[in-house]
Amino acid sequence: MAILNVVTEPADILLATAKPVTKFDTTLHKLLDDMYDTMVESEGVGIAAPQVNESLQAVIVLMNIDAEEAEEEVLELINPEIVEYSTDTNVDLEGCLSIPEQFGDVERANGVRVEFEDRFGKTYKLEAIGYDARVIQHEIDHLHGVLFTTKASKMYTPEEMADMFGEEE
Repeated sequence: MAILNVVTEPADILLATAKPVTKFDTTLHKLLDDMYDTMVESEGVGIAAPQVNESLQAVIVLMNIDAEEAEEEVLELINPEIVEYSTDTNVDLEGCLSIPEQFGDVERANGVRVEFEDRFGKTYKLEAIGYDARVIQHEIDHLHGVLFTTKASKMYTPEEMADMFGEEE
């Protein structure tokens, strides 16, 4: 496995729609493995292929991060499509590996239903709620060239973040 370079803004690939995955082969498997290693190394909870300079509809997310009893699960979503959004929403703080040291409040659906393929091309359906739904929405946005900063109702300065979390500069 390899740690890939994370593309940071400004970069055209972050603003473009990614291409669908058509080959479910060892090249895709290596990319997914490398994306996972890169996400872990970068201390992220999700990563999309465009963030490692690959225009492909592939994302990796860590699920169950906020669940006390459930074990974290790595989920690979290939050619994902959100087919349903809950009507209830929530606003929470988001950041992004491709936009270092910037954070903002983003409103997202509290639940989503997603259809996707795995690394072998098998089709699945998934329902996610809470933080899991937020991460999935954030990562799928990357596949459509949408950055969280365009959805944020408020962006925070590094000083405001330090004040909120009691950290010293």
